[in-house]
Amino acid sequence: MAELLRGDALGVADAWARKVREDFPILASPAPAGLAPLVYLDSAATSQKPRVVIDTIVHYYEATNANVHRSIHRLGEEATAALEAARRSAAAFIGAASSQELVFTRGTTESFNLLASSFGAGLGPGDEVILSLMEHHANLVPWQMAARARGFALRFAPLDAAGDLDLGALEALLGPRTRLVSLTQVSNLLGTVNPVSPIADMVHAAGALLAVDAAQSLPHMRVRVGELGADFLAFSGHKAFGPMGIGCLYGRAELLEALPPWQGGGEMISQVSLEGFSPNELPWKFEAGTPNVEGALGLQAGLAYLADLGLEKVEAWTTSLAAYAAERLRAIPGVVIHGSPRLRAGLFPFTLEGVHAHDLAAFLDRRGIAVRAGKHCAHPLSDSLGLASSLRASFHAYSTLADVQALVEGVAEAASRGGRL
Repeated sequence: MAELLRGDALGVADAWARKVREDFPILASPAPAGLAPLVYLDSAATSQKPRVVIDTIVHYYEATNANVHRSIHRLGEEATAALEAARRSAAAFIGAASSQELVFTRGTTESFNLLASSFGAGLGPGDEVILSLMEHHANLVPWQMAARARGFALRFAPLDAAGDLDLGALEALLGPRTRLVSLTQVSNLLGTVNPVSPIADMVHAAGALLAVDAAQSLPHMRVRVGELGADFLAFSGHKAFGPMGIGCLYGRAELLEALPPWQGGGEMISQVSLEGFSPNELPWKFEAGTPNVEGALGLQAGLAYLADLGLEKVEAWTTSLAAYAAERLRAIPGVVIHGSPRLRAGLFPFTLEGVHAHDLAAFLDRRGIAVRAGKHCAHPLSDSLGLASSLRASFHAYSTLADVQALVEGVAEAASRGGRL
């Protein structure tokens, strides 16, 4: 985890972020008439897109659009080559041993649905899967559905009072019946950064496998599956400067080989008869139907842009900016920043006493400030914190000190009104 930037270093990094901002049309363009300038602090929900990603997608449709893997004409071969090059780039970005270990999906949610359906097909009564209290619904509901269908048990690792994963409690849950532990690397509600590598050692020592939700971590920090010890890993393109509707599931080749396909149709087969079918090779046996080619190319462009920025620089800036924003907000009477994890990424939840989070979000929106309000697809964690709803501020490389100032001024104005928004 990068050290927090302070003082002059924060100002130097802000100049860098303002320069980055120029690459994002939605942020660099003047506000429409009658609307306040956009202060976008909802990057944990989705990042904005740099011009290079937009241009890549437009160019694909203008110059290369064709279905892949099925044609021998020029456009089909070009589109196929472009898709597989994008796969190789995404695999290299996370340090996979081979592009065969990377399955394209619609995003983290579909990745975990695939894993829960396919891996879960081999589980039954007596088997256990361990999750944590902080999981996004994408890494909770698919396992609940699979457990209900297959009869295996779900167990949940708790958090301590600060919002960190209780590693002792997690270790105590591990046993001979544990087949898989599936955890987020960064909580999308608290911003807690989990120590995945030591957890992986613990899980593997118990004879189980580890799946990692990297939806919130990969856009902001170095993620390498080998260094983490991840057996499976999922992420979404749209949080990492790429388009919506594309994501990836990584799995070690020998594990993916052993799993059954989870959807049927074209592409995921090598041969079909009226009596049955033979599945395709990796990774295509998990990719039924026409793939999201433009999404994969947009993802490739987004990850390349992220790499060019420098993940160490992105992590240092987003974590520092979030810490600075939280510090400024705490000074406002009635504001509560929830959780105090040992390591927090570039996001945090907060509330204003006497004001419903949705009302405050709407108040801020009228001032052009976009923050998330609700339970953030983490109902069990939100409920455990006693939060019917909270606001979440989240940052990316294009976020600036001016964005923080606008947020602080907006919340301070709301607080001064005594809840009458």
